[in-house]
Amino acid sequence: MKGDKPVVNQRLSYDVSGAQKSHWVTRLTGMTKILVLLSLSIIGMVSYDTWYLVALTIFAIIFYQSAHFRWHQVRGLLYAIAAFTALNLALVYVFNPAYGSQIYGTSHVLLGHGFFVLTWEELFYLLNMLLKYVFIVPLILAFLFTTNPSELASGMNRIGFSYKISYAVELSLRYIPDVIRDFKQISLAQQARGLEMSKKAGIWKRLKRSTQILIPLAFSSMNKIEVTTRAMKLRRFGTNKHRTWYMAQKLAKIDYFVLIVTVLLIMIGIGLFWVDGGRFYNPFR
Repeated sequence: MKGDKPVVNQRLSYDVSGAQKSHWVTRLTGMTKILVLLSLSIIGMVSYDTWYLVALTIFAIIFYQSAHFRWHQVRGLLYAIAAFTALNLALVYVFNPAYGSQIYGTSHVLLGHGFFVLTWEELFYLLNMLLKYVFIVPLILAFLFTTNPSELASGMNRIGFSYKISYAVELSLRYIPDVIRDFKQISLAQQARGLEMSKKAGIWKRLKRSTQILIPLAFSSMNKIEVTTRAMKLRRFGTNKHRTWYMAQKLAKIDYFVLIVTVLLIMIGIGLFWVDGGRFYNPFR
């Protein structure tokens, strides 16, 4: 209509509740977030330099804090990750308590004797493992909770992924809330029929009865997939080799700054391979 302003693709930032935000992390493009997450994850998983992992952890915490999450938004996920991390570290020690000594070439006994002897080398190795989890989790949370799925798909396509793969990832992320909603609706329907699944029932009964929801949930998901597939075929999706993206964004100054910092961190990590004589920083030499 006359006098209406044209619709433009503005860079809007949202938190998980949909509220518009102005934090610098949420203003980054999807491409920048993908590059930061993938590159730092790779170099962080490869390197075992403790001071370097501490530096990555500080960067990740700053990245996470800048998104200003509320505790209730990430509480359950953080509890699950903490439990998995503790279990993983315990299993690493149980299956090979002497692995730290094998890596660092020395053995300084702290506690115990025999197979389950605890050495300072093993503790130091487990510390490095812990730092890997501590630095990667804030990056993943900031990435997941501040990136629009369409923006993510556009960024993936921009760095070289096929637009079909990018679109599949976008659809997968968009279906997660729908699957959660369907699960809750089916659960309420089952409870209305007399199947107790609330906190009144024991945890084992709730887990056992939750499996009864999987069959109707699977059929519901398959139906939605079929509808989406038909709609995409009718629109001739995949006919052309390239496509344009509504959520495509140009890099801003903050994007260039974050990418430069990321490149510097990667260069430092690679340089430490020569300084340490390998992937491991060895304070026991």
